Amino acid sequence: MRAVVFDGSLRFDPDRAMPAPGDNELLVRVTTCGICNTDLEIIKGYGGFAGVPGHEFCGIVESAGPLQGKRVVGEINLGCGKCLMCDNGLQNHCPERTVLGIVGKDGAMADYLTLPLENLHPIPDPVSDEEAVFVEPLAAAMQVVEQVKPRPDDRVLVMGDGKLGLLCAMALGLSCQEVTLSGKHPGKMEIARTHGIHAVHKDGLNEAFDLVVEATGAEGGLAEALRWVRPRGTVVLKSTVAEQSRLHLFPVVVNEVTIVGSRCGPFPRAIDALAERSIDVGSLISARYPVEDALAAFACAAAKETLKVILKF
Repeated sequence: MRAVVFDGSLRFDPDRAMPAPGDNELLVRVTTCGICNTDLEIIKGYGGFAGVPGHEFCGIVESAGPLQGKRVVGEINLGCGKCLMCDNGLQNHCPERTVLGIVGKDGAMADYLTLPLENLHPIPDPVSDEEAVFVEPLAAAMQVVEQVKPRPDDRVLVMGDGKLGLLCAMALGLSCQEVTLSGKHPGKMEIARTHGIHAVHKDGLNEAFDLVVEATGAEGGLAEALRWVRPRGTVVLKSTVAEQSRLHLFPVVVNEVTIVGSRCGPFPRAIDALAERSIDVGSLISARYPVEDALAAFACAAAKETLKVILKF
């Protein structure tokens, strides 16, 4: 099969061996895959991953069974099924877990992938393959609401005008009346405004917020978030960054700030939001490439004004 492979350098492999489904796994033929910031960090060395990257995908189940022929997306964490975390429904935090395209399991930038049946979610007809690619990052954005449960009148700041920042702002806008997105790219901030989000240049902030979501993808993101959260407010961290960081935690203690790490989220809610058109992701697609042009696609995805780049199979 065709695949994108990272093994210290990024390359296109036209003849990689197909994956063999394990116990309770199904074979999925990938139709569409997105490139996200985690993929860009992986090729810088994040997590020490080697293999096929990619975890935002839409595909068609080829294995026999109730999902055969269905379009699906997939949750990316695979727990061991035996530990305390798995017994309590927290497979995302299983210490022995593999993660599609990120930890110990080949991902979605290939003609085929495998995932357990319980990880797969059918996609309704109103949602296109390209829109379905956004289910995983939109679910991650919606996890902020699940974890923090903001009040409608909370003042919310989302830092970072990239893909995840925009999705977080959209998701929070379904629950909160006052959502501000800070960034530095005029085109991306204008997209936010078209979605009804108040967008300002990061140097134009001048007030404290009840909730600050850090989605800059920058090593200094937490320090900047602590600058803008009010005393006894909450900071949610969404960025995955390869670089090591040095933290000055004095403001956390003095201002009694709550810091929440946030990762994967509820797929059903994200699918419903796309199907109901309460969140429109079409404007977040910057470019499309055939999988054979993956290296050019990654270069495009790394450009400052680029949002989502999609690989087509």
